[in-house]
Amino acid sequence: MSRNSIQKIRVIDSHTGGEPTRLVIAGGPDLGAGSLANRLSNFRSHQDWFRSAVVNEPRGSDVMVGALLCEPLDPSCAAGVIFFNNVGYLGMCGHGTIGLISSLAHLGRIGTGEHRVETPVGIVTARLHESGDVTIGNVASFRKAAKVAVEVPGHGKVCGDVAWGGNWFFLIEDQPLQLTLSNIEALTNFAWSVRQTLNASGITGDDGREIDHIELFGPSQIAGVHSRNFVLCPGKAYDRSPCGTGTSAKLACLYADGKLREGEVWRQESIVGSIFEGTVEVRDGRVHPSITGSAFISGEGELVLDPRDPFRNGIRA
Repeated sequence: MSRNSIQKIRVIDSHTGGEPTRLVIAGGPDLGAGSLANRLSNFRSHQDWFRSAVVNEPRGSDVMVGALLCEPLDPSCAAGVIFFNNVGYLGMCGHGTIGLISSLAHLGRIGTGEHRVETPVGIVTARLHESGDVTIGNVASFRKAAKVAVEVPGHGKVCGDVAWGGNWFFLIEDQPLQLTLSNIEALTNFAWSVRQTLNASGITGDDGREIDHIELFGPSQIAGVHSRNFVLCPGKAYDRSPCGTGTSAKLACLYADGKLREGEVWRQESIVGSIFEGTVEVRDGRVHPSITGSAFISGEGELVLDPRDPFRNGIRA
């Protein structure tokens, strides 16, 4: 077998608050030069094997989020990006964008200051601070419905808010479980049951889009931190970070309830103890969240795809 038939993919690995991002910087598929939304559609329809090869076992894991670095259509943007995970694609990813910016800085491609990033759901801003922290100016976020009640088998009536923060969320404040690492299995099972119930009940986001993120809240034990969360992601892995899009959805709900004012800081703790700081700005009647966090480079190198390997394209469920 010729060495030329072996495909190599250059990647930078990072984690944001414990949640990993694998940025593909070379060796990715040619998706054309259209909008990021069209390129994502091309990715999903014709190159999905690549997603699986990068983030699924044996090279990746259920918790890993992939990010394909793309040439932006908008020349004012420093980068374009398509996010994906073990089961599909994400419109936007807050922790992944923080990881993207930190990785580009690590490579010397950007410096401190504000940068624009093109995503399939719109352009977001990212400010790289001298400290290394990154502030993401996310897409406009909103609450679609408040206090939606569902009967969850084994748990009874559960109420939550349906909200958009770049992905669709069901946010549950009054939930029966302790948000501790020792309780991960029970939290996962409960959140998964909620998601299945939402699907069975026909409760969706706009345009019938599936609510594929479930977010549970409880009190934080850290002084000055407003709440602790547990976020179950689409592939049934929990978010180790406080979740950028989930925190954005939370901020939109808080603002809608009059519990958060423009410029006021909300500190959100994750299930592993990492913290994001969030604020909102209202422009043209729409809530625009900003999320600040830190990412750290955890590795860089090449993935090797050997055509002889029976799991070249990853192990799929």
